Parts: sequence; structure tokens; C-alpha cells
Amino acid sequence: MTPVTVAYGDGIGPEIMTATLRILDAGGARLELERIEIGESIYKKGLSNGIEPASWESLRRTKVFLKAPITTPQGGGFKSLNVTVRKTLGMYANVRPCTSLHPYIATKHPNMDVVIVRENEEDVYGGIEHRQTNQVTQCLKLISGPGSKRIVRYAFEYARANKRKKVTCFTKDNIMKITDGLFHRTFDEIAPEYPEIEHEHWIVDIGAAKMADTPEAFDVIVMPNLYGDVLSDVAAQITGSVGLAGSANIGDHCSMFEAIHGSAPRRAGQNLANPSGLLHGAILMLVHIGQADAAERIHNAWLRTIEDGVHTYDIFKEGTSREKVGTKEFADAVIVRLGCKPEHLKPIEYDKGAHMNLAIRPGGDPAAKQRTGVDLFVDRRDGNPDEIAAAMNQFDVDGVKLTTISNRGTKVWPQGNPDTYWSDHWCCRFEGNGAAFTAEHVVQLLSAAQRAGFDVIKTEGLYTFDGERGYSLAQGE
Repeated sequence: MTPVTVAYGDGIGPEIMTATLRILDAGGARLELERIEIGESIYKKGLSNGIEPASWESLRRTKVFLKAPITTPQGGGFKSLNVTVRKTLGMYANVRPCTSLHPYIATKHPNMDVVIVRENEEDVYGGIEHRQTNQVTQCLKLISGPGSKRIVRYAFEYARANKRKKVTCFTKDNIMKITDGLFHRTFDEIAPEYPEIEHEHWIVDIGAAKMADTPEAFDVIVMPNLYGDVLSDVAAQITGSVGLAGSANIGDHCSMFEAIHGSAPRRAGQNLANPSGLLHGAILMLVHIGQADAAERIHNAWLRTIEDGVHTYDIFKEGTSREKVGTKEFADAVIVRLGCKPEHLKPIEYDKGAHMNLAIRPGGDPAAKQRTGVDLFVDRRDGNPDEIAAAMNQFDVDGVKLTTISNRGTKVWPQGNPDTYWSDHWCCRFEGNGAAFTAEHVVQLLSAAQRAGFDVIKTEGLYTFDGERGYSLAQGE
């Protein structure tokens, strides 16, 4: 028996979890369940993260979490519980298989069989945001070398274990050359370790267009967090329905399995909801905990149910479906078909001996880091770049010089374009003037800016790594 922490969630969650657990039990899953409460009831107790301390203890103990959808209150200081659990417990890989079920589920892509592997902890999902001026807000995008290595390696190990033939990387490194550039370079460095697997890279916008139009061109797609979140939902929908898709959130210490849809409170308590998404998450869980035999039996019974036209309201279609059923009756239909395989859809065969080598490989020596300057971000509504530059050039700080002023990433001094729109958010770049740039220079610049009446809202250090510039230039520079 494998210990599993279970949360029944909000809205339709209790109904679809009850149906899913009935199917797992009948299908031979060997589980020891620990139930916890999360979500709306916990938010109402005043806990803004939606989970109680005792529930964390259960997750750390079982290391496996089967979670129904929850309702997150909108507005206020409430953080997404999904993101909180993923990041707190180090669930770095989000895996979403998206397979068409033509002709039983309507789709324009009858041959689609794509797996989205999404980095799950970094990118803009750190939720590090600031309102810096009256006009400008920011959200920090953080991409790390270790985070990129783990998710890229996971994608290739997944492909190898599941006999997939190609891994594709989507980024936007033609624009975000440092952050997305790091992710792309990591992909190119790791891919040669898997010579039997084809690899390729696409810019995310044209890659997304290609996936939506010709998904059969792809097999496994690995992406940073934001792109993966958006495109995994797109991929699920174009297979036929987001409501059928399950998701695995994989970590070294704990993993979470769920449906990708929400709690749908308007459908709660009506015996209408389709449990297929959560059931798919549970099937991924069974494979993860080494119960591939039960996963295969349940998955094939589910396929046979779909093939036999026993459908809930959301996928029911006259002429294709044969019987419209509720949540409980759908679970009954799957249970009746345990031991059966689909006759027209491709039966599922899980590799019982598949192994993924996810051990962290040792890295090389860290690059030599050297400070070369600092960006002072200034809130200033009045004035213009020439006036700001004239004032800053009067700072009495030896060994530094003002080299560039940009506004929202576009160079406006020196020799800015008069057609560029100016907000109240200015980035003033100071670099060393033939000498080493020190922390004392930063302190002196901040003091000089304060004396001159500038409102410095943040600073960013400028560094090189083994002589390579570790910061971007402004547009037009």
C-alpha cells in the first residue's frame, strides 16, 4: 500500500474525487489515503495560503498528493495554492499529456499526441511584482541555470522512458536573450546526451501557431513556466476538451496530481461534472508510484467507456454519443469495463520497467563575476532625458560615468529619438570610467542622487561573468 494525501477540494471537487477514488479502488490501486482540507474552507479561517500546517506534515510524510480543484478567492492578498504547493515542495516539472480521441471526442486534430513539459517554479511565477511609479509596474522574470537543467533533463528522460522520438524547446530568446537565452542554451547543451532522440527549438510565438495548426509535428515540448501554462491549456483544448486533461507536478521529494480545470462551483452538487481530468491525474500518479499495472487497466477501461459513447454532458454530442450520464454513472461505466481494452482507439501499454535518471549532475566551476556598473531606476514625471543627464553628469563621483538613459527599455539618451514616448520610469546606467566599479561607487551615486532630488526606486547591479556581459542593452543602443 502506498500512502497518498488526498484533498477533495471545492465546487465539483468532492464529486469528481469520490468518483475517481471509486474507480481507483475497483481498478486495483493499492493506496492508503490521508485526507486533508484545503482551499475555500481554509481561506475562510483566515489563512491566506489556503492550507493548514498539519496538511504540510501529511504531504511531507506521504510525498504524493492527489488534489481536486479548489476555489481561490479573487483579489486581496490570496496567493494561488497550486503555485504555493508547487514551489514550497519543489515540484519543478509539470507534465500534461494531450492525446486526441477522434472520432469519439470532436477535434480538428485526430492524430494529436503531444506531451507538454513545463518548468514549474521559476519565470514570472515567483509573483515578484512592484508598482514602481504612478505609471509603471514591474514583474520579475527569473530563470536559473539549475532550474533549466532539471526541466530540460526531465523532458529528455521522459521521452526516453516513454519511447518518444523528439523533444522540442519553445522560448522567446530573440527578445529575452539572457533569460530565455539561458533556457535555450541549456537545452542545446543537454540534447546531445540523448542521441536517439531528435531535438529542435522554435520561437514560442510561431511554435504556438504551428502547434495549434499542425500538432502532429510535435511529440514532447519543453518550455519555461509562463509559456507552458498557456500552451498546455491550448494543447488540451485542441485535443477535444480541457476537461479531460490531467496534470502531474513532479518534485524530488513530493509530487502532486490533479485535473487542469477549475472548481466550477456553478456545477457543484448536480451530478453533472466529468471526472475524467482528475482520473487522468490519478492515472499519472499510479505510474509515478510504480503501480503501472493498475494505471494501464484503468486507462484502458476509460478509453473503452469513451469509445462506447458513454459521455457526460460536457462531451455529449448527438450522433456520436450513445448515453448521457452523470458523474456517478460515468464512474460506474468505467468500473464495469475494467479488464476491457478499446477496440478502435489505441490501447495503453505502460512500460512497467521504465526508469528515469533524474539525479542532479555536478556542474562546472562558477564563472568569474565582476561588477562593472549599476542601473539607477528613477521616478520622475517632469523633465526630459537631456535634463536628467545634465543633472546626473554633475554628480561628483570619481571613476564612474553616465552612459545611457532608457525609458521602459528604450534608449532615450544620448541621441534619443524625439518620437519615443516617455513615462515617469527612467533607467540611468552608470559604468566604470577606466577603473574598477565598487560597492562604494553605488553608495556614492545614491547619495548624490538624493542630494540632487532624484527619487531612486531601485538599483540593479551590472556584472560580467567570465568577461561576458550579464545584462541587456536598451532597445536602440
